[in-house]
Amino acid sequence: MAKDSQSQWDFGELFAEEETRDVFTVSELTTRVKRALENQLGQVWVEGEISNLRAQASGHMYFSIKDARTQLTCVLFRGTRAAQRELMEDGQKVVLQGDLTVYEQRGQYQLIVRAVELQGVGALQAKFEKLKAKLQAEGLFDAETKQELPRFPQRIGIVTSLSAAALRDVLHVIRRRQPSLHIVLAASRVQGKGAENEIANAIGRLNRWAVTEPLDLILVTRGGGSLEDLWAFNEEAVARAIHASTVPVVSAVGHEIDFTISDFVADARAATPSAAAEIITTAAVALRDSLAATGDRLTWLARRRRDSLKERTAAIAHRLGRCHPRRRLQERMQRVDELHTDLQRAAQSRRQIFSTHWRGLAERLLRVHPELVVRHRRQQVAQLAARLRERKGHRLDRAAQRLTRLVDRLRLLGPANVLARGYSITHDARTQKVIRSVKQAPTGTRVRTQLRDGTIESTVE
Repeated sequence: MAKDSQSQWDFGELFAEEETRDVFTVSELTTRVKRALENQLGQVWVEGEISNLRAQASGHMYFSIKDARTQLTCVLFRGTRAAQRELMEDGQKVVLQGDLTVYEQRGQYQLIVRAVELQGVGALQAKFEKLKAKLQAEGLFDAETKQELPRFPQRIGIVTSLSAAALRDVLHVIRRRQPSLHIVLAASRVQGKGAENEIANAIGRLNRWAVTEPLDLILVTRGGGSLEDLWAFNEEAVARAIHASTVPVVSAVGHEIDFTISDFVADARAATPSAAAEIITTAAVALRDSLAATGDRLTWLARRRRDSLKERTAAIAHRLGRCHPRRRLQERMQRVDELHTDLQRAAQSRRQIFSTHWRGLAERLLRVHPELVVRHRRQQVAQLAARLRERKGHRLDRAAQRLTRLVDRLRLLGPANVLARGYSITHDARTQKVIRSVKQAPTGTRVRTQLRDGTIESTVE
């Protein structure tokens, strides 16, 4: 059978039959990814550096961990017991254990943290706080357990490295302040693995040596450094060796801002190695200064004693002079003269008193003499007569003045005075009664009108 020829216009089947497709919604796809992620990976450990740490008021913590190429979103819920969550901060390197899942609302995968382990300095700080709390609970930091440092140490033990700068600083200060101080060196490493055991063993050796030889205190010291460098002094072995020491221990580790477990356990803490050397030699320096000033003080005391004895000798000589028999006799003679003068003065005063008394009596007798009494009585009578006359004159004057006033009043109130002012008085000529009303003078009545300078008779019409 011949093959069918194909036309140039035959393009074949342009539209294929409809393919079978599974189409998911966003929510369905996110849910399937979440289930697959949780089933295949589940709980994982992951390490990285914390960034964008946010602590919400609800107590949940949201952050990311990242490495050089990518980052992972994390959440630490409030109810999750993570021992080191308070120490977490941005930039902290951590190892996290958690459940890897998808946060469906955003469609991003995240780690729900179950455990936190800090790395580097953060881990050391957490270990430091844990050991500090443990030893404090056991009472290793209590003030009652600390020993008092000797005031004048003569021999001390130093636990440090032979190459440490701290040793040179301590020796320099001691050589300058108290060269006589005997130093016993117990060499040990002060950093690195196993250094804590060497420090603890050195403290133990010095305590055993102190059983047979005198040892006043032990100085545990090293210079400054990072937390990792100083970590040997934060180990439990060193802390317990210091606490078990029968010899007082001074801890001087790092700089002023550095604090180690050994500082808390030791009987005394110094900010720096040099400061520790100064603390140890303080009493010796004070004693040296005191001895240096003793010469001047002794001279001053001797001069003061001499002056005191001189004053005392002068006082005793003065007292002896006052107690001499001649002095006593002179004082008695002077006393006799004073008594004699006092007796004369008293006799004269008594005589004056009696003279004044008799003079007074004589005057009283003269005052009661009959002639004087009569004369006095006459004077009294004359005074009374004069007073009587004076009083009589006064009475007459007052009476004359009163009479004058009355006459003046009568003159003012009398009819003549009224008539003188232009008034007149009309009388009935027959009866001589004063006419005060027209009814008393009917027609034909003869009346007499009195004026100031005469009278007028008339008839009423």
